[in-house]
Amino acid sequence: MEKRENPLEYIIEHIPEVDLVGRIRVLGRWLFLGCLTGLIVGVIGTAFYYGVVWATAFRKGHDLIILALPFAGLFIVFMYRLCKDYEDRGTNLVIRSIQEGDNLPITKAPLIFISTVLTHLFGGSTGRESAALQMGGSLGYNLGKLFKLKEGNIKIITMCGMSAAFSALFGTPMTAAFMAMEIENVGVMYYSALVPCVISALTAQGIAKILGVSAEVFTVTIVPAFDVYNAVFTGILGILCAVVSVLFCQTLKFAGRNYKKFFPNPYVRVFVGGCIVVALTYLMGIRIDGSGFHYVQGIRYYNGAGMDVIEMAIKGEAPYMAFLFKIIFTALTLGAGYKGGEIVPSLYIGATFGCLYSQLFGFDPALCAAIGMGALFCGVTNCPISSLFICFELFGFKGMPYYLLAVALSYTFSGYSSLYSSQKIAYSKFHNKYVNRETK
Repeated sequence: MEKRENPLEYIIEHIPEVDLVGRIRVLGRWLFLGCLTGLIVGVIGTAFYYGVVWATAFRKGHDLIILALPFAGLFIVFMYRLCKDYEDRGTNLVIRSIQEGDNLPITKAPLIFISTVLTHLFGGSTGRESAALQMGGSLGYNLGKLFKLKEGNIKIITMCGMSAAFSALFGTPMTAAFMAMEIENVGVMYYSALVPCVISALTAQGIAKILGVSAEVFTVTIVPAFDVYNAVFTGILGILCAVVSVLFCQTLKFAGRNYKKFFPNPYVRVFVGGCIVVALTYLMGIRIDGSGFHYVQGIRYYNGAGMDVIEMAIKGEAPYMAFLFKIIFTALTLGAGYKGGEIVPSLYIGATFGCLYSQLFGFDPALCAAIGMGALFCGVTNCPISSLFICFELFGFKGMPYYLLAVALSYTFSGYSSLYSSQKIAYSKFHNKYVNRETK
């Protein structure tokens, strides 16, 4: 007996593209799948958001809990090995799934959910948005498998899941929709995924809003006229952010390589890494004055995601070397095998570096922090469109020329460095040439 084709697949594969009715049917199909993905991932993403918020609040109220970080790491490794997830590929696996159709096991979603909350609870220095990309990508991929979609359409619904999770967590649907399309192959945009990703991102944001999640919004009150002088200052900041983004990416990879070199056993690796993070955390609390050494209880600038430090940077109150210490803490945490993400740390690093730049040269700290966040985000992800959108959604459109220039320069001067080794550069950043090369 001839096998009947999946009705959802039939609609998109066999309806002529020139047929208006056919287009409406295809649109209806993606509206359904986009809304469904946004609904499911939005609910789970919101639960993840509240899990991280709870973990952060509990940690801040129980200072000594960080001493248990090495033991939390042992449990994280145990969970992953129990689920036979031996390769620590993280967001790279999601990117490879979109590029090559690699399998994304459904266990990836609960694993990254639980392990990220544990990492935040016990004081690891990590973010949450990259974890959301993994979680959303896994859910979207398996939803596509459930509906028996073909490989190309599974890739699209995987992007929908990524968009939905990012949007639910951060409240930035424009950034979420375009980042999912932009991140796999730099220079190539999968516009066939535009409608599904937009629908899933908006749906997930709406679900998160209904469930009480507030979008991240910061205020930049002083935006001077964009003249030659301010353009030069912005350009220099954008180029410096590109340099810092390369430093961040390479430090993460250096830490990961050397952890594995010196501690090949993942249990030993995560335990030692946890001990190092704990020791450095307490070291950061030591203060020296005329009467000698003192330990200041509760100094935790570099643990967790650090959204509070981003707010300090916007006010011009962040520690001078916060960007450098955050790079070190995040590399030591993620390299050891703890979970979370690199995106919020990159925003932290950009904001605090921008704050330092403003203090050195007398510019407005809020504007410099905003520029730094956008430029750093672009430098580490190679997603200039998404970087512009995140500036607009977090800070408003008022500083547009500043963000535009800084993001453009950071994209170019960061070269082929990236947080994600699976990311490919389709077109050269320096010439009108197809290169199809991997990132560094």
